[in-house]
Amino acid sequence: MLSIISPAKTLDFETPSSTRDVTQPDYLDQSRALIEILRGYSPQQLSELMGISDKLAGLNAARYAEWQTPFSMDNAKPAAQAFQGDVYVGLEAATFSDADNAFAQDHLRILSGLYGMLRPLDLIQPYRLEMGIRLENAAGKDLYAYWQDRLTRDLDAAVAASGSSTLVNLASNEYSKAIDFKRLEADVVSPVFRDEKNGQFKIISFYAKKARGLMAAWLIRERVEKPSALTEFDVAGYRYSPEESKPDKPVFRRREQDRD
Repeated sequence: MLSIISPAKTLDFETPSSTRDVTQPDYLDQSRALIEILRGYSPQQLSELMGISDKLAGLNAARYAEWQTPFSMDNAKPAAQAFQGDVYVGLEAATFSDADNAFAQDHLRILSGLYGMLRPLDLIQPYRLEMGIRLENAAGKDLYAYWQDRLTRDLDAAVAASGSSTLVNLASNEYSKAIDFKRLEADVVSPVFRDEKNGQFKIISFYAKKARGLMAAWLIRERVEKPSALTEFDVAGYRYSPEESKPDKPVFRRREQDRD
């Protein structure tokens, strides 16, 4: 099976990588073309485009100006360890063994507005470019137009290469839209994570994001390759709820007292 997750806005390029076994992203030519577009924006224009503060806009204008290939351990970091949002708190990629990293390379992909689709050990340089940003480009009005055809095609190939016809979609809605699921030959399974609050089970964004990372890590560490095994996920208090689940949308619930 292959899993997909979203990137994160929060980055860590200060902590050294736990591995020197790294790879190059597959879409650097496409990334370079986007960087050239972004270099044409002033910090004020970036602030308006992305809805971010002037300080963040200035930081990212500097990042685009400094972005350069070739990527190396001196100027870049493996994607799964560079991203530091809630999903990656659950993933804990820095604790992977060499065998875990090797398995993850074949069974996990990270969708990205700038880099398209990344393997965990693919090197990246600092950036901010969310997939939902309406950045006009040669392919159309936004990044979905830029990436969707290529990523849909290549994701199907990656699923097939993983040894299973199943894609486990652990990405957010914003990033899932970069894939045309109707065109995929893969069987898509999209887990749902619900936490108890005031006696009711709801999708709580903070917990759901971390749970996606927890499941991605569990799939890697346990070498899970059959979709039927997804129901065995039992991490951090989450348990499969058969009465709420559908074959393509298994539901996992966690009671309030089981949260840390």
